[in-house]
Amino acid sequence: MTGARPRTPRNTLNPELIIQTALDLMEAGGTAAFSLRGLAAELGVGPMALYTYFRNKDDLYDAVRDHLMALVPPAPADTPWPDQVRAVCRGLRRLMLQHPCLAQLLARRPLSGHETARVAEGLLGVLRSAGFDAETAARTHTTLFTYVLGATSWEIHMAAERRDPEGARRLWTAVHSLSPTEFPTVVELLPELTRTTGGEEQFDYGLDLLIAGVSAKLNSVD
Repeated sequence: MTGARPRTPRNTLNPELIIQTALDLMEAGGTAAFSLRGLAAELGVGPMALYTYFRNKDDLYDAVRDHLMALVPPAPADTPWPDQVRAVCRGLRRLMLQHPCLAQLLARRPLSGHETARVAEGLLGVLRSAGFDAETAARTHTTLFTYVLGATSWEIHMAAERRDPEGARRLWTAVHSLSPTEFPTVVELLPELTRTTGGEEQFDYGLDLLIAGVSAKLNSVD
């Protein structure tokens, strides 16, 4: 039959193959367009074959997320705690930029799973070793994680807008239609605002602000 996908050879379907194929589909079309039926077609199997390994789509989402989170490097040892925090946050950002579907998975699914817990364990361990009490360490971890997720998701979205000619046109029109009388400061700072909508320099600027605030809080308790 012309155009039919080859079926996966018998006894070769396994969780690793399913996860990698699901990741490839999510990378190509995003998590919103992903379906188990489409995954099964890509693998050349019936949809029910997937349920041998994963209970449902959310279970597979978690497995793909865990697969990617395993790539986050651990905090470097024998360096000051702010540098360890920066390394973990930068590593997570780089991974999300390489695999934009990870940002979508982290935003839509609760932070469960072994590898996600491993990253949290590493960062929380750094904070506790630095002298943060339990609640402050937990709040700081949550603040850092949501900053990385939010800032990087915004960066991914803006990059996609700029790559799309129609999206870029809409963005240009929206920005340059602002009234200098009604929004004088916004219009004045448009060049600066445009330069700070993403990128490593802007990410590090925000991260440094957070770390400075956390350091001040830690020092105030000492």
